[in-house]
Amino acid sequence: MFKEILGNWGDTVNAKPMAPFDDCVLAFFDDLSKQLTKKREYPDVAAFGFWCRKAALRKEKINYGDLGSRLGRGLVFHSTPSNVAVNFAYSFAAGLLAGNSNIVRMPGRDFEQVSIISDFIRELVSEKHLNLAPYVCFVKYPPDKELHDRFSSICDVRVVWGGDNTINELRRSPMKPRAVELTFADRYSIAVIDADEYLAAADKMGVALAFYNDTYYSDQNACTAPVMVFWLGAEKEKAKGLFWESVRGLARERYGLAPVQSVGKLTALCKAAVDIPALELVVSEDCYVTRVKVTELSDDLMSHKYNSGFYFEHDIDALKDILPVCGERLQTLVYYGIPVGDVKVFIDEFKPRGIDRVVPMGRSMDFSLVWDGYDLIRCMSRVVVV
Repeated sequence: MFKEILGNWGDTVNAKPMAPFDDCVLAFFDDLSKQLTKKREYPDVAAFGFWCRKAALRKEKINYGDLGSRLGRGLVFHSTPSNVAVNFAYSFAAGLLAGNSNIVRMPGRDFEQVSIISDFIRELVSEKHLNLAPYVCFVKYPPDKELHDRFSSICDVRVVWGGDNTINELRRSPMKPRAVELTFADRYSIAVIDADEYLAAADKMGVALAFYNDTYYSDQNACTAPVMVFWLGAEKEKAKGLFWESVRGLARERYGLAPVQSVGKLTALCKAAVDIPALELVVSEDCYVTRVKVTELSDDLMSHKYNSGFYFEHDIDALKDILPVCGERLQTLVYYGIPVGDVKVFIDEFKPRGIDRVVPMGRSMDFSLVWDGYDLIRCMSRVVVV
């Protein structure tokens, strides 16, 4: 059933494009930030609030030297994923910062975070920031070809999150000839840890917590969450024992593992073992951490990835050894104990088809206006040549 959660989609069609990073938009997000950062019981809400504060967005603005010649493309239709609560907010923010009005198809699941953010935005555009009301419309509906057709036919940019099936479904709905489409397909991420540097760390629990936040917080459903861990260094086995025991302790304390998730992980392991003989389950006393040792990398390994604390694991001697999993679907390389310069050298030398992001452990979910290789501001705005 179609429902307008906020705004009127008809009004968004007639909203005039703005220049990217317009002062009124920065003021709006700063007021929104002040409300959301108070919601510390929802770390993802507070993180979005911290990201959209005026000081941070002004720093982002510095990266764009050609703003004086740019305007938003017009209307952006966002289709956001159902399994990541706050993704819709970042997508909407990028569209508005680029100077556009926005129709946002909200997550299908009912998240409290969605209601919190939506309610504050509604309050702001109903009172202090009334001028931005035509630029905001949040809708909710199950997959429906007629509604996809309607919104796709009027948009100037279509942004599709949620994976290959969603992208293929939306592409059945035609857009205007000059419309632009940004798609965020199914991806995966990996982590590379230097065992010796981890063993030398003064705060090993802090390292485990950073990894926990990268993975368990999204149930590994986010493309940014590592699904495979590579180990460098001499003392690999010692480091693994300490690291995974710390991660398991955090998961026991903080993560609600349902029986269906444990069964799902076992099923995923059995299916992978049928296709990939070079696998070995690392036996554990519980199911909070499921480690699958990979003795030989294969092209189809990542098609067997799973969630809920399910990790492939492989030992390497050098960064170049990760190349077999660096296909176009590899989004983020998370690292610990490795000089980022070494990663840059690896990318420059081998030029992998994948890897759009390289981030330190604990930062995989940090949103950026350059995402999956797209510069969102430039892609959602146009250059006016005078």
